[in-house]
Amino acid sequence: MTPFKSVIILGFGDIGQRVAGLWLGQAIPVYGLARSPDKQSGITCLGIKPIRADLDMPASLKDLPVEDALLYWFVPPPRTGETDPRMQNLLHALENQAKPRRIIAISTTGVYGDQRGALVSEQTPPNPQVDRARRRLDMEARLQNWGVAHDVPVIILRVGGIYGPDRLPLQRIRDGVPVLREELAPKTNRIHADDLARVCVAAAHQPQESRTYNVSDGQEANMTEYFFTLADFFGLPRPPAVDWPEAERTLSSGMLSYLRESRRMDTSRMQQELGVKLLYPTLLDGLRAMAGAKE
Repeated sequence: MTPFKSVIILGFGDIGQRVAGLWLGQAIPVYGLARSPDKQSGITCLGIKPIRADLDMPASLKDLPVEDALLYWFVPPPRTGETDPRMQNLLHALENQAKPRRIIAISTTGVYGDQRGALVSEQTPPNPQVDRARRRLDMEARLQNWGVAHDVPVIILRVGGIYGPDRLPLQRIRDGVPVLREELAPKTNRIHADDLARVCVAAAHQPQESRTYNVSDGQEANMTEYFFTLADFFGLPRPPAVDWPEAERTLSSGMLSYLRESRRMDTSRMQQELGVKLLYPTLLDGLRAMAGAKE
């Protein structure tokens, strides 16, 4: 018997749709936020109840059906700045409404910054070094402080890279965009989109109430190994590997910022407390499943 009156998903993209699919049939309504009539129609076709609202327009958020709900936050922050005004808008709107039973938010392992390949646990102090990570940490802090003030449990899922169908950089590989030489490449972390969705559902049932979890498949790899594995699996030429001076001349500033951060995720808390048995514990497991689905 679920303790939630409903499930509300804010940020109804790929992960939101996967999570909604896991909750359908659980005898409680599932809602998805829709900013436009087209989005509202698409949500309805999936069997989800649409909520017409826009997180950039605070006035549209005043009547959200959040009482005793499980509220998911999958909303990307704005592209610029160091804060997340969308979370601020939501929390301001919730001040004068009945409160949700629990809030689960996806954040990023980028809040830890560069750890020089060290193993990072949830106790590692955040040290964001780029604005996109600072925006996520701002979201976390706002939400956690609000949860404490209003006695609403908040669960933060710090997620590394997400891969899955239509989430692979195959065109980048086809275009021959260079990668760092493997011995220079940073440690990275990723998880299959289906496994992330299952973690999101498991987090709704864990008894620890407010909690932060590192989320990845736990496989240790580096970014160049990731690109090489994809190229080999799909029969594409491996991208050229270059040293740092050449990378700084040819790669985008966004990619360079990722390459300057290296860390490994300790996921023992996720494994022990959420009890999720991953469908795809390795990248190759996930790729084989995707290839099989297309046959």
